[in-house]
Amino acid sequence: MKKSTAKKSAYNIVSSILNQVLAIALGIIIPRLYLTTFGSEVNGLLNSVNQIYTYLALLEAGVGTATLQALYKPVAQDDESSIAAIMAATNRFYKRTGTIYFILVVILSIGYPLVVKSNIPFTTVFAVIMLNGLPAVIGYFFQGKFKILLQAEGKNYIITNLTTIINFCVNASKVVLMLCGFSIISIQVAYFVFQMVQVIFIMLYMKRHYKWMDLTVKPDYDAISQKNSVLIMQISDMIFRNTDIIVLTIFCDLKVVSVYAIFNMLFSTIVTFMDSFSQGFDFALGQRFNTDRKAHLKLHDVYETYRMTLVFSLLCIARIFIIPFISLYTKGVTDINYVDNKLAWLFVIMFILTNARNNSAGLINFAKHFKQTQWRCVAEAVINITVSIACVYTFGIYGVLIGTIVALLYRANDMIIYANRKILNRSPWVTYKRVLICTAIFAAVTFVSRYIHVDLSSYFKIILWAAVASAVIIPLFFGVMSVCEPKQAKFAYAFVKEIIKNKLKRKSNENT
Repeated sequence: MKKSTAKKSAYNIVSSILNQVLAIALGIIIPRLYLTTFGSEVNGLLNSVNQIYTYLALLEAGVGTATLQALYKPVAQDDESSIAAIMAATNRFYKRTGTIYFILVVILSIGYPLVVKSNIPFTTVFAVIMLNGLPAVIGYFFQGKFKILLQAEGKNYIITNLTTIINFCVNASKVVLMLCGFSIISIQVAYFVFQMVQVIFIMLYMKRHYKWMDLTVKPDYDAISQKNSVLIMQISDMIFRNTDIIVLTIFCDLKVVSVYAIFNMLFSTIVTFMDSFSQGFDFALGQRFNTDRKAHLKLHDVYETYRMTLVFSLLCIARIFIIPFISLYTKGVTDINYVDNKLAWLFVIMFILTNARNNSAGLINFAKHFKQTQWRCVAEAVINITVSIACVYTFGIYGVLIGTIVALLYRANDMIIYANRKILNRSPWVTYKRVLICTAIFAAVTFVSRYIHVDLSSYFKIILWAAVASAVIIPLFFGVMSVCEPKQAKFAYAFVKEIIKNKLKRKSNENT
């Protein structure tokens, strides 16, 4: 807690950017190797299993999010006794969760290969699922709760830097093993080993830097009493993010799952990047909400304005270059067609709606309005599942995306209206105005791009022209939004100017 909020935010952002640059590079290389080495079926299997484990992570979601929100205030006040009491309560739930998770991993490892249609041997599927799940089981028992505390303190950069190193080692080992002709099981063993290294590091870090932490004190269960309501909200979020692949796995086949996964990988990279970027500020917003509401409102409006602007501009660039990239990326893969312009538009719509509600969702979390909004989350889940299953029979892969979009149309509007009216006590038009401005710029740019023809026949040319487009599109988005939101532009300018001024002042003092 010694570092200033500004420093922590800067560390978080820089580490997140480095992490995402590496993740993007490896995220593009690895699936391509899977496709060419093992085929679409194995690629579909891995993505399907990953999505199932995302659902199982809901066992942690309720208590994890409730703990994070409960920690913001005592962390801001440096109240070690309250922090320890909250962590003691969380520790007990994590141990219980670890036991349940292990049982579910065993059941899934045996049941999945019996239910899903596949030509992959039973033993291979069993081993892949087991080796994917065991690191999480061990994590629940030893390190999950500590990662939440680091996040509440704004020390995401510690976790992010560690994750960057581990991910590099994991993916480097995958590349080497695949090029040397090793089996998919050997690749999963390497993943398991490196994940254990991460668990050990966090345990040693906490033991060294948090000697005051005592998990045997009386647990503060009241602080995380809304964990069940949080769980319902997290279930809704997981359904919106992952129902598509589960439905496709059940009603279609693993090759179709692979097509979905490739599109989703490329678009979700942008959102993942922004989520990592956001975590650099979330702790500051959460702490400020619980200590100074007036100051929080200013930060919220600036953050919402420019986060939304950046995501829309990046999605716009992705939409322009996604089809040429996928055409090149899947060249030589003939077991199913990956080039589909309709899918590209459906994914864009899905991620735009997701982005539109993110800041409102954050406000609901900071205000701890979990119980008040849980029925709305259930409605979203029901809409998503019902429409997806109904449409998949007729429209296939398009149907599940339609189901997600319909659910998002309901929930995105609901969150925007609720957060503005119930928490900020103002008209939701403030947020809608920002969404409409970004949407108008997006539509204009994509329309104009149809009449600009350039050579995109190689990765180098795609990267080159994407860089050129970024240099035009991103400033255009920010310029138009700043003109339309002069108060937020002025505040952001003053904030950045102050940071630079303080930085230069410190350097000057150091030199003298």
